[in-house]
Amino acid sequence: MIHLITGGSGSGKSEYAEKLLTSSGKKENPYIYIATMKPYGEETRKKIERHHKLRQGKGFETIERYIDLKSLSLPRNQGVLLECISNLAANELFTEDGSMCDPKKAKDEIVEGILKIAFQTETLVIVTNEVASDVEDYSEETRQYISLIGSVNRQIANMADTVTEVVYGIPVMLK
Repeated sequence: MIHLITGGSGSGKSEYAEKLLTSSGKKENPYIYIATMKPYGEETRKKIERHHKLRQGKGFETIERYIDLKSLSLPRNQGVLLECISNLAANELFTEDGSMCDPKKAKDEIVEGILKIAFQTETLVIVTNEVASDVEDYSEETRQYISLIGSVNRQIANMADTVTEVVYGIPVMLK
């Protein structure tokens, strides 16, 4: 089963995703948390540390994976939480030197990786961000990044059994 969770920044989607996945109460195998945020400085390190603390004691084994999900082999697990598509999209779309890869290739890499992970677990919960609802004037690279996230989100939503948007901490079932 794939469950896609979306929402704005600070909406509570991460907390909701963790509770959703761990609510079964079983402790046979660990839950796998695939973290996609690269620690690029103090702000991101603090955010990563905060997320680690929030997951403490919940039975998660964290795997840091910034790109190339399709080559990831997972141990036996109770479920997988992939967080988040926005970071993964940035990592797949932009190289270390800041140049941009082909957006279609990045999308294919992400979707192929998600399908591979879905075959390795009974429950895959994916966190993503709501994008493209603003009307800001962005650079071409940023527009392509937002377009990539939107395109990946649509494809995951089509594959997903359930789609939930978290609004101000309140889950709203979309599918």
